[in-house]
Amino acid sequence: MRTLAVFAAAGIAVLTLPGTASAHVTAQPAEFTKGGYGAFAFRVPNERPNAGTVKIEVTLPADHPLASVRTKPLPGWKAEVVKGPLDKPIMNHGTEIKEAAKSVTWTAEPGTKIGTTEYQEFFISVGPLPDNTDKLILATKQTYENGEVVDWAAPPAAEGADEPERPAPVLKLKDKPAGADAHGTASASSDHATTAEAKTADSTARYLGGAGLAVGALGLGFGAGAVLRSRKKSA
Repeated sequence: MRTLAVFAAAGIAVLTLPGTASAHVTAQPAEFTKGGYGAFAFRVPNERPNAGTVKIEVTLPADHPLASVRTKPLPGWKAEVVKGPLDKPIMNHGTEIKEAAKSVTWTAEPGTKIGTTEYQEFFISVGPLPDNTDKLILATKQTYENGEVVDWAAPPAAEGADEPERPAPVLKLKDKPAGADAHGTASASSDHATTAEAKTADSTARYLGGAGLAVGALGLGFGAGAVLRSRKKSA
């Protein structure tokens, strides 16, 4: 019985750990091609048991300005993109860009919020992505209906270091593959789909593996008990 309890607990731990580790505001998918355009979502989980999320504010990087920023309509939420002049104009396909988006804010309309056991995805399209950096850090503020503000702004941890408590969403940028179009969107979309499918399959395998361990342990426990009872009756 003790062995059975240990295996059952291990199976439950495997099932529950992935959900606990992913309770951050993230960008999904999170990898795009340098110089291209990317469409992704800010995935926002509600982490408070007694308050819903009613506002999301993303600060776009000033050191790598984005000339084009578009939001996808989301029922119950009002999106606002704030633009401003650039200290130094940038060139976009031969055109001089003098202003860029500074921030994007989603505000819940009355009666709308991310509930205590829910998450929401806020979709956005941006570009052209810079070609002189490997990542974009997208600091995000999450406001709850009780007035609490959680600032997801910590930069990624150095290799080998512990993850910060409140990491900012990050877009990883890779070099443009040979043969990609001017926007780099075709190959990027394919890569994103493959990556998403691989992550989904991996997560599913982990859950099924944990469930299998627990069920297998229960089966072994019942089998051992049956053998012992059979021996006692034979004696």
